[in-house]
Amino acid sequence: MHPARRLWTVLEPLHDVVYFAPDVRDAGMRVGLRGFWMTYFAFRAAPLGPVGAGAVVATFAGFEPSMVAKALPDAWSRTTPAACVATRAEVSVGALRSVGVSVAACEVAVAALAPVAASADPTGRPLYAANAELALPADPVAALWQLATTLREHRGDGHVAALVSAGVSGLEALLLQVGLGKFPDRLMRSVRGWPEDAWAAAADGLRARGLLGSDGTLTPDGAALLASVEASTDERAWSGCLAALGEAGVDRVVAALRPSVGTLWRSGVLPSVNPTGLPPERA
Repeated sequence: MHPARRLWTVLEPLHDVVYFAPDVRDAGMRVGLRGFWMTYFAFRAAPLGPVGAGAVVATFAGFEPSMVAKALPDAWSRTTPAACVATRAEVSVGALRSVGVSVAACEVAVAALAPVAASADPTGRPLYAANAELALPADPVAALWQLATTLREHRGDGHVAALVSAGVSGLEALLLQVGLGKFPDRLMRSVRGWPEDAWAAAADGLRARGLLGSDGTLTPDGAALLASVEASTDERAWSGCLAALGEAGVDRVVAALRPSVGTLWRSGVLPSVNPTGLPPERA
């Protein structure tokens, strides 16, 4: 496994508590937001400032535009980006502490990752750049959550760039992942807000390109294209950021964090089927 991907398998679950911790929705409502999806979009977009739906559709990739427009910019009439940044960190760190993430392991990882995250190439990576500008907390658990978030957004920005280079839209990327068998079709369509007709039309387009078969599974060409996108994502995450850590550094961080990540998975906070596609058995 590519070292960038190995690091992702321990950082992504730590970041993901911001979506799946039991009190995330309530935390959003405490600062004035309305429901889970407004909280999701506002919390994740907050480092960018009071952006509208268009910026989020472009940077998050894969969400149906009207779904985003129900949340933004209305969220910013209810609360502020600064309040969302603070609240998302508070609820995430609370979730990590509640499952028993090791403070000592966090300290090891923060020492290794902080200089790497601060010096990564921001070119074409708006979510990374916005998160990298946030002050790193002194508390090691809070610092690790922020670093995990910053580095996963760096990787995500690069993934979107790889999709664009391959001529794949955010919606089409979802269908390719469904075709790979990573996600149930109905679940992914629902959580990304796509109506059946748009979903079906995108599937027809991928079949016309020879990337999906008649049964919705990947063709050999589809599998090859998806593999090339994933390989490019790994390589650009490495060359644009993580190479400064080196493979030995990746090994140290992964070894330090793996027991805590395993504890997190066993806690049940993260669902076994989730939109990141990372299964618990990898933790």
